[in-house]
Amino acid sequence: MEGKPSMLPALGMVALTAVFGLLAVYGAPNGGDAIGIWPAALASSTLLVSRRPPTPVVLALVFLVAFGTIWTDRPVGVAFGLALGLTAESWTVWWILTGGVRTRPMLYTNADLGRYIGSATIGHAVVAVAAVITSFATGWGNPWLMGLAIGASSLASQLSVTPFFCKMRPHRGLAPTIERSAQWALILTVSPVVFLLNDFPALVFMIMPVLAWGALRSGAYESIAQLFVVLGFAIALTTRGHGPFAHVDDRYGLPADVQGILLSIFIIDCALVVVPFVLSVGEQLENARQVAAERDKVQNIVRGTTGVAIIGTDELGRITLFNPGAERLLGYSSDEVQGQLTRMLHSDEGIAEKAAELGVDDDFSHVATAIMGQGPSDMKFVRKDGEERSHSMSLSRIVDDRGAIIGYVSTSEDITERVEAENRLVEALDTERKAVERLREVDRVKDAFVSSVSHELRTPITSILGYIEMLQEGAYGQLGPEQLDAVRRVSTNSSRLLSLIDDLLTLSRIQDGGLGMVDRIVDLRKIVSAACAVVAPSLERRSLQLEVDLPDDPVPFLGDRDMLERVVINLVGNAVKFTPEGGRVDVRLRVGPESVVLEVADTGIGIPRQEQEQLFTRFFRSSLAQERAIPGSGLGLSIAHAIVEQHGGSMSVESEQGEGTTFTVVLPVLAPAD
Repeated sequence: MEGKPSMLPALGMVALTAVFGLLAVYGAPNGGDAIGIWPAALASSTLLVSRRPPTPVVLALVFLVAFGTIWTDRPVGVAFGLALGLTAESWTVWWILTGGVRTRPMLYTNADLGRYIGSATIGHAVVAVAAVITSFATGWGNPWLMGLAIGASSLASQLSVTPFFCKMRPHRGLAPTIERSAQWALILTVSPVVFLLNDFPALVFMIMPVLAWGALRSGAYESIAQLFVVLGFAIALTTRGHGPFAHVDDRYGLPADVQGILLSIFIIDCALVVVPFVLSVGEQLENARQVAAERDKVQNIVRGTTGVAIIGTDELGRITLFNPGAERLLGYSSDEVQGQLTRMLHSDEGIAEKAAELGVDDDFSHVATAIMGQGPSDMKFVRKDGEERSHSMSLSRIVDDRGAIIGYVSTSEDITERVEAENRLVEALDTERKAVERLREVDRVKDAFVSSVSHELRTPITSILGYIEMLQEGAYGQLGPEQLDAVRRVSTNSSRLLSLIDDLLTLSRIQDGGLGMVDRIVDLRKIVSAACAVVAPSLERRSLQLEVDLPDDPVPFLGDRDMLERVVINLVGNAVKFTPEGGRVDVRLRVGPESVVLEVADTGIGIPRQEQEQLFTRFFRSSLAQERAIPGSGLGLSIAHAIVEQHGGSMSVESEQGEGTTFTVVLPVLAPAD
């Protein structure tokens, strides 16, 4: 179980504040009215190091410590006013740094740096105003000098001490051990020297480069520690009367409190050198780490991509990157091509072919410019062994943050086999297209032949039927029974042949663009009745039942009467022909709101399911019809289907082998006249 946050860190900070507060008050110059460099940063940082005790309690402790330490050497009214100002400053700095959250703020970025400087500046203004008001109210010292002295000391404290209690990037710095040792040696020798020499004020600035050196080369907290050491020497020796800031009243005739102001300004300068440098170095190291991580990630991806050739160049096109994929696909090692122009990877013929495709000059630079940034493009590469391969390549520019071109990168994969397969497929498709065209031509010739022969046969067959009829009627003398039987057989077969010729001619007209139908208003009910009457004689010698179900009212339709009757005759005739003895044929005509439906159902031999898709194909006859030697040309259903479609309708079939067949014709309802 997690315990509650301890109050020890906060109490320890309060104790440190009290100790250094007393030292500050008693270290103030003789004759001065201010309180030295009071540890305002320790007071505000108490709110940063622990979540307990509550914030009001911490602020109350800060007020008591400030009041108690100042009261030891200043009037009670002065102590009270300055304690209030220091407490308000502590709350202000904490709230601006953290947004009112009891936590250590980050000091990573320029935004964090601005918040840190802003909080110290606003906090110093708060305590400076409190000092001015206190001086006016109590008559203690010069108000403006009091405000300047106490405000400057608070700003110096906040800027130099607060970073130590913030979260800084924990980088170890760039300096090796010997360099860091030299830094510390200079800090420990130069700092006391410049503050022991009273007659050379300018020497105090010798410390600045040493601190800057440490901030740029050492770790974050080590640089802050070096700053603390310098400030410790500066405060201690100045308080002891040494250095350029001591005894300004005797040397220059200035108020004694100016000593604290000058020392505070020196501390502020040191802090504003060290802290920004530390942040800048930390941010640069972090950026460098992220860049190195991204670089390593990209390099791992590039090196691990063995199926794609990745080639990078400088701005002049000289190869700087040649990944393992490029080595595998092109046969060169990376060392062999480093510094070479990428032109070496392309043949003159390949460049000329690509230039012609793109419509640019036959030059490598023009081709590269044309495909730059355009996505994948087919390009030929020459391997080390001289073999030319087809690649799908993408080429892109690499630009820096100013938009200047610093190089190029291409990615490509070998697609030679795919291109060859596509070429073979194109050749095969071309061959197939030519074969299809030849078949169509053969089909056209065949159709023309059938149409021509049908026209030529129809006249003699008609003539034969005419003479047969005359023979049957005795125009050329009476025939005996056997002769009449032979003539009837010839007549029957001639009629079947004439019917076949009529079907062929009808089919030819359909293929030529239409049946030449004559549309007029007809009654579908009468058409169905007439068609069934035509088929009825074939039922006289068979034990088949034909049932016709028609509406009571006329069914008007706009169409060709003869063609529609032919459809019904074909469907009913087929039903009779393919239904065994004892079967049944049902013909139903129904009128719906949007269509007229004709159904012809039988209990015949049926049609195999796998053959039903071919049923309306010309010359197709089912396997059952062929097995049972049922006569037919295979043209009737294809002609009927075409007639129905040209009337704006549709025809479908449902059948099960041995269970019968149902043909359904759907025709649009004739719209009533307005």
